Amino acid sequence: MTDVKISSEIKSAAAIIGEERAVEALAKAGFDAWDFSLHPMCNYDRKTKTFLPSDHPLAGKDPLAFARKLRQIGLDNGIQCNQSHAPYPTSRPEIRSCLKKAIECTAEAGGKICVIHPENRKSAEENLELFAELLPFAKECGVKIATENMWLWDKEKDEATFAACATPDDFCKHIDLAADENLVACLDIGHAEMRGSGTTAVEMIVALGKRLQALHIHDNDKWHDLHQIPFSMSLDYKPIIRALKKIGYKGYFTLEAVNYLQDCDEGGVFEGIRELAKVAKRLADIYEEC
Repeated sequence: MTDVKISSEIKSAAAIIGEERAVEALAKAGFDAWDFSLHPMCNYDRKTKTFLPSDHPLAGKDPLAFARKLRQIGLDNGIQCNQSHAPYPTSRPEIRSCLKKAIECTAEAGGKICVIHPENRKSAEENLELFAELLPFAKECGVKIATENMWLWDKEKDEATFAACATPDDFCKHIDLAADENLVACLDIGHAEMRGSGTTAVEMIVALGKRLQALHIHDNDKWHDLHQIPFSMSLDYKPIIRALKKIGYKGYFTLEAVNYLQDCDEGGVFEGIRELAKVAKRLADIYEEC
């Protein structure tokens, strides 16, 4: 029996069965918490780089009511919201205008951390403007902001290249410049292990130390950002988890295997969520055994 708490994003399941059933399914599968995917708040099409009309409740007049509804569904099933993911890219003004609403929805859902991407091409000093603007509001809501290690793609080398928070030094600088305990780090394990990233997940964990309070866990081929179920591809999780144990990480083990369920039909989603819970428990067990 482990004391480590496990969680998963609900975006992928919600695309097939809706958020309400996704939260309930995570609870029945044995997850301790759910990660509130707030992307539908701004229906941004990354291919056309345009915003599309949406009838999703998060894009409607009362997204807070929807957040409260999901919170209650979770509580009724013995599960809570541990964190959320705000819409992105934050470089778009339309999305920037939604970030305070994302923090509010996180609080209404019961989450304690809202993950907000830095702007990929901006320095720590430039990104500080965004976080300094949001931190007082987040504190009022009882929510911490976690920023995340990002990547860009070098077409000539056919691999990832530097972006905001992509290296240990730059990630720590983003956090430390704010000098605010309410700005923390969310380490995306897969991003850190991409070819060309300039680092590894272990290096990131050791450098971040107590700054690290949230995770995005998934698998890839150590080249592309594939967001697959852990233990299905190339990442070696044992040294990663040993590093988490070494720094005394006390946060949730949150999966972000958003591509794992994408080809499922409605019936397959529930089996897929059960498989996600199994691997999350396996990760938690490894932590306890270290």
